[in-house]
Order: sequence, then C-alpha cells, then structure tokens
Amino acid sequence: MTLLKRFSNYCEQTLGLISTHHQFVLAVSGGVDSVVLVDLFDKAGFSFVIAHCNFQLRGEESIRDENFVTSLGLKYNKQVLVKVFNTKQFASHHQLSIQLAARQLRYHWFNQLVIEKNELKEIHPPIIFNKCFLATAHHADDNIETLLLNFFRGTGISGLHGILPKQGYLLRPLLFAKKEELISYANQEGLLWVEDSSNELDKYSRNFLRHQIIPLMKTIYPNVDDNLLNNIERFKEVEAIYNTSINQTKAKLIEVKGNELHIPILKLKKQSPLNTIVFEIIKDYGFTATQTAEVVKLLDATNGSYIASNTHRLIINRNWLIVAPLTTEEATNIIIEEGNNTILFKGGELQLQINNYTNNQPLSAETTTATIDIREIEWPLLLRPFKQGDYFYPLGMLKKKKLSKFFIDQKLSKTEKEKVWVIESNKRIVWIVGYRIDNRFKVKPSASSVLKINWKGAN
Repeated sequence: MTLLKRFSNYCEQTLGLISTHHQFVLAVSGGVDSVVLVDLFDKAGFSFVIAHCNFQLRGEESIRDENFVTSLGLKYNKQVLVKVFNTKQFASHHQLSIQLAARQLRYHWFNQLVIEKNELKEIHPPIIFNKCFLATAHHADDNIETLLLNFFRGTGISGLHGILPKQGYLLRPLLFAKKEELISYANQEGLLWVEDSSNELDKYSRNFLRHQIIPLMKTIYPNVDDNLLNNIERFKEVEAIYNTSINQTKAKLIEVKGNELHIPILKLKKQSPLNTIVFEIIKDYGFTATQTAEVVKLLDATNGSYIASNTHRLIINRNWLIVAPLTTEEATNIIIEEGNNTILFKGGELQLQINNYTNNQPLSAETTTATIDIREIEWPLLLRPFKQGDYFYPLGMLKKKKLSKFFIDQKLSKTEKEKVWVIESNKRIVWIVGYRIDNRFKVKPSASSVLKINWKGAN
C-alpha cells in the first residue's frame, strides 16, 4: 500500500477526517517530515494553510528556512503564515530553556490561529472542533523517542502512550509512518527540503536518543523500533484499564469542597498500591512523581504539616489531607507560617505582628484584634472556616464550649455563621476571627512577646 493511501486511511479511520469537511493549519519547518506532510495533504485533497515559525536561533539558516517555506506556498498555491519570534529574549525573561521557550511560543501562536479560523473567542476542553485543526509532522520515530524520554524521566503510565494522534484541535497525521518511509517518499516524489543543523547536536536529549541510544539498541535487538511501537499500542490499552480503576478509587476517596480536595487520611492509607494512588491524586496540582514518597510520609505528620508545589499545598488537618490552592484568596484552608505579615483570604485580610510585651500593658478590646501569648503558639497556624463540632475555651472561661452554642449566644444568623473563620494551632482554636480568642492563648503576666492579629473584613 502506498504512503498516500496509508495516510488517507489513517486520517479517515484514526482521526475521523473527511477532506471535504475540514480545514487545516499545517505546522511546517521546512524539514523533510513537514514537506511530506504538505505534499500528502495536497494530494489527499485537504484544504489548508501553511504556518511557519522563525525563532531567529540559527542566523542565516533561519532566514533560509523561512524563504523555503514561503516557496512551498507558491508551489502548492497555499497561503503561508509566518511568525518571527525573539526566542532568546522570551526565554531569558521567563527563565526558560530555549527549547521550552520555542515550544511555548509556537503553540501559543498556533492556538491563536485555530481560535481565529474556528471563529472562537477562546479554546477550552468542551469545544468540539469541526472547522479547522492544526496538524504537525510528528512521525513514528518521534513517538519512540517520546516514549523513551518519558520512561527515563519517570512520568508514570500516562507517559508511556507516547504521542497521541489527536488532542483537541491538535492532530498528528504521520504517526503511522517511520522517518525512513517519509524520506523514501520524498525522494520518489522529487521533493526538496532543508536540513536543520541543530538536529545533529547530541546536546539535546532527543537527538542523543536518536543518534546514540536507539542505534546501539538495534545492535542487540534489530527490531527494537517495531517492538517499541507495538508496546505503545499495548500501553494505551493498559492505561485505559488503569485509568478506570484509578478514577473509581479517587471517586471513593475525594470530597470536593469549593476549590479544595478533602481526603480522609486513614482511608487513604489503607489503599493499595498506596504510592500509585497518591501520585495520581497529586499529579494534577504541580507535584511530581519524585515527591510521592514525601507525600506518603506526610500522612503520618503532625497537624498543620504541609508540602507545597508551585500552585498548591497538601495540608494535614486533623484526619484529613487537604489539597488547597496556594493563592489564599481561593483557598479555604490556609497555612500561616511564622514570619507571615499579611494574609488575604475570602473572609478579608489579616495583619500579623510580633510585639514585645510588658506586664500590665493595655490590650486592645476591639473584636477585630486578637493579642495572643506567643509562647502558646505552635507554627504553622491554620486559618479555615468554622465547621460543625468545633469547640473552644472562651476568654475568661475554664470550660469548653461548642462554637455552634457560642453563635447562638451571639445571636448570629445562618448566613453570618457561614462567614465565620477560625485560626487554630495544632488542633486548638486560637481565635474565632472577629469575635473572641481562646482562653488558653490569652496573654499571661509573665509574657514577654505577643502575636497581634488585626482583621479587616471582606467588602
């Protein structure tokens, strides 16, 4: 079967594409892969435009590539869209590697092109694309390299399915073909292409695999590429079974409360395999596979202990593991660390200050201010909404009192109760914010330092 026929079958059977119904933006670098992509799309009768990124990283070679891709537009009578990027400046400003910067720049632009051609305002998961797609020239060899890179990095089972043929608006119509097949087709059809000199540099991980590791493996296993491609298909099926089981387990464990996840610790610790289930829970919140053991260890830590990613915290709160946004305005369980001065949260703003104290120094009588004997504090503190069952020792009293009874005494309405926040230290409530401190944390005559907390309510 010819490459063109296999391409047409793959587009129809795997990607569900019909030439008369769909339009495409083709990502074209000028290399043999993308040149073959253009030729196949043209011969198959698809409607498309060509998009080329000039990252200005290879001097005259970058200009040569842009001019070559422009000539493809003339050859196939197709519109060519070119975007020139200052990649080095972008990478420096955002503290990214050149490779990652180039990836972010090109896919942001591709995203905008697809939005424009689909006449959308933005792209989000529920959208079903039925007008225009982006197609890249990733092929079977790229898939093998991606599988190995993910395996060596340790990305979990989701990294073993390789490159997906279709992700939202993004299609990879050449995944069925090996690089050597694309080169053979290009030679047979008399196609011209340009070579990217950076593809020969082994300093890039993918190139090192391509030039060193895979050829070496072929000396031991001549069919290693076919074996790995077959494994990718098997891993996809294994992943489907795996995800079904993981999703069922997560559904039994996780309680969604606003922007947070609440997971009962004892119930979680009984799960097997524990490390795998923990990783599947935390991976979507900025945590890596290498942090899994640390999170499992956290399950036995003291109240208020936590681990943070760039976006979220995992907090131990009594019998619960809470996944909370790092941005306090979004979270309902907020860690207050020693040294924090300002805390913004849904209930307003807290200002914290540690002051020297002398006996008989007057203390504020304002309910919006709490003055605490700092010797009683165990950091970190936890700021959270009131919940049923909470109790404290009201200032001046030696007996505990449920907050629900305290609220009745205060004649709080149901909506007022729902807006109450508390600060606790190692399971003990320190202050009902805006109402009263706990007697156990009152300032004693022997105190030399106090923690002063001022609260300004939300507008």
